[in-house]
Amino acid sequence: MPSTCTRLDRFLIEKVRLKNKDVRLLLAQKRILLDGRHANGMNQTINKFTKIQIDENIIQNNKPCYIKLHKPKGVVSATKDANHKTVVDLLAPNEPTDLHIAGRLDFNSTGLILLTNDGQWSRKLSAPESNIEKRYSVTIDKPITQDVIDAFSRGIYFAFENTTTLPATLTMHDEYTAEVILKEGKYHQIKRMFGHFQIEVLTLHRFAIGSIVLDSHLAEGESRHLNPEEVSRAFS
Repeated sequence: MPSTCTRLDRFLIEKVRLKNKDVRLLLAQKRILLDGRHANGMNQTINKFTKIQIDENIIQNNKPCYIKLHKPKGVVSATKDANHKTVVDLLAPNEPTDLHIAGRLDFNSTGLILLTNDGQWSRKLSAPESNIEKRYSVTIDKPITQDVIDAFSRGIYFAFENTTTLPATLTMHDEYTAEVILKEGKYHQIKRMFGHFQIEVLTLHRFAIGSIVLDSHLAEGESRHLNPEEVSRAFS
């Protein structure tokens, strides 16, 4: 997502159609409030969640929104799609219209999807340096050998991108079910890693991103807002 930060004067000139001299006068008269405090300069930095007020008129008062959703199979991880139902279509109609997806899932995969209007939060969540673990349950069509487990832990070379995946953890529950932990999210990564050994992934379900875990009582297609503790602990 692009940066949402800008200078106060640019915002007022573009959004409120004020002239530069008008902004200076309002600042001198202490008539501009940012988050309840008097603005202190033309170049003061604001973002989309800064409450901006001129006298009694509220110019901007956006609220950050963080949602976890249980994605069903056959739903697109997109905000709009002409042919298929999207994860946004599953949300209540009164949710913000500027949500984007923080971590997509394939069309036939299920599990935890995060949606937000906070670009800074989602960028940090997906940044490689944040080292966020994503946990998946998988079922496959044939038993796994120790060689496969070892290869996941070393990383697997993808010739098309000329890159090697980061080390991943593969833990078998039984012959045909396993848990995979990734710290990245390449295109169809888990399916392609198993496909390297001619193993087909039959089901793929993400149940955690960092410390945010899919609620056991959240049925497919259902969603809820993250509480403040979940938001703040997302990177821990």
